[in-house]
Amino acid sequence: MRFQYRYFGHSGAQHTADSTALQFAPDTLRAPVHFVADVNRHLPFREGMSALHDVVVGDLRFQPRDKSAYLEWLAGQESELLAQFMARSDSLKAQMAPIREELGELRKRKQAVLQPFMGAQKRYFDHIYKVNREAWFVLDPVITVHPDRVFFECFSQDESSYGMFSCSHEAFDRVSDHAFGTTNVDYSESLYDEFQKIRDYKATRLAIDPGGFQVQSDNDPAFHEPKIDVPDSWVRGFLQVSSATLLPAQRLQLHPMDIHNICLVLRRRKERVGPRSLRFILRPGQPVRILFEPWGHELVCPRSTHSATSDTDIRVWGRRRLLQLERLVPVAQGFTVHLLGTGMPSFWVAQLPDMEFTLGLSGWTANDWSRNSHFELLQPRHTVDQDSQLRVFAALGERWRATTAELAAATGLSTLTVDAALGGYVQAGRVVYDLAHGVWRLRELSREPLPMDQLRYASPEEEAAAALVQARRIANVKTQARADGGLALSGKCKGASGEREYLVGLQLDTDQRVASGDCQCSHFVRHRMTKGPCEHMLALRLAATPDMQGMLDMAGAATKTTTDQERTARIG
Repeated sequence: MRFQYRYFGHSGAQHTADSTALQFAPDTLRAPVHFVADVNRHLPFREGMSALHDVVVGDLRFQPRDKSAYLEWLAGQESELLAQFMARSDSLKAQMAPIREELGELRKRKQAVLQPFMGAQKRYFDHIYKVNREAWFVLDPVITVHPDRVFFECFSQDESSYGMFSCSHEAFDRVSDHAFGTTNVDYSESLYDEFQKIRDYKATRLAIDPGGFQVQSDNDPAFHEPKIDVPDSWVRGFLQVSSATLLPAQRLQLHPMDIHNICLVLRRRKERVGPRSLRFILRPGQPVRILFEPWGHELVCPRSTHSATSDTDIRVWGRRRLLQLERLVPVAQGFTVHLLGTGMPSFWVAQLPDMEFTLGLSGWTANDWSRNSHFELLQPRHTVDQDSQLRVFAALGERWRATTAELAAATGLSTLTVDAALGGYVQAGRVVYDLAHGVWRLRELSREPLPMDQLRYASPEEEAAAALVQARRIANVKTQARADGGLALSGKCKGASGEREYLVGLQLDTDQRVASGDCQCSHFVRHRMTKGPCEHMLALRLAATPDMQGMLDMAGAATKTTTDQERTARIG
């Protein structure tokens, strides 16, 4: 899909002996969003923006060895090798000598002719990397101005890391001009270099320039309009991050020195063989222990705490992406880590003075957020009518930020309905969940509504599940209430070919999220739940929706009756 921007000028910075002015050029095609204020937390702001840049340029995908020179040489030698193989007499060798000399001379002339072109091409790509980063990176950072915070969001080049840098209004002085909303900002490589010049002794002014909205002529030469073809994977990845933040996780509190020690071990050692993972060893009443594989080096974090109530081991991969947090260690007050499970994503939240930096990592580097991650499928699949959806969105629009309980109280809907409605808006790119503060926030990812017909099925499994339900291949569906308030689903599902029948089971927690599952298909045997539920689990969930809704309605009626009786007793 194509995204179009119109920036009035370019973002930049101006430095004097005692001040620094950072000027961001917003997208003038979007609703006016601007913010002008003085930064009072200079070093944390500088390090947070620098860490955001490290996420943007991050690309840890495997880079194969460049064999172009060897292949070129081999292609050049092919004729000679073949001739030598076919040569049978001295006369043929004598004939080859002048031809070889002539061919060598032609190759030298070819290299001399192409050398200026190859040099110019290299200089061109070096130039656009510095001054026109849109040609290298998929999408400019997204900035959102809210009544309480200003936050930047970005995605890494390999689409495996997500970064959010959030600043409270307390981090600014003399907020003189602001308009709430979301926009894209022009962010160049040279601007990153200017961030490095921020100092404590110099006043720093942040301006998301509102001037671009006051220009009348669209043909003004100061405008530049980049048009970027954004792959669907980028958009899906952004949406998957928001879905993953809603999943239950083990929470760890780490000291900044613990992050420093993790980075120190990774800097000092280079793994040659697998497994290349971090194993978090969580024992109730004991500090967090981290095992570095394959070296067997164990790091004990004595000042850490965690939420595990039983012995738990969680392994995460793609650990070298944690080096993006290295710059935040000197200015961070602490780190909160959210571990979704072995092979699942993790979120690392750095608490800075009046600021937070959130780093979201996919299960491993090669598994980006969009390719094999379908975390929205683990969310509650509660049907919400359009009127309820609009009421929830309107209530959030009035507040800009709110918890589920606050929106439920404002709309008179159940928390399950509110969560399901907001989950739909998350997948539409209109709402984001703030993991650091546990609130929903209004955030329009794009100027125009996302083409949900293209993004309707985020995975082949979801599309196949809908086809299975439509073909009525689900049988013996049973829904049972669990002691902890969740639901247990079971049934039989025939495959798409109809030749084999699978026994399928699902365990849902009290919020109707998938807690665990079981299936006999190859997808589940190979990947378990690391790539989301299989098509048979999803089909079972869809087929059991009416029974689930009936049980939920009965439970809600029982709760309401009990509440009414308690209220009557208190009044009496």
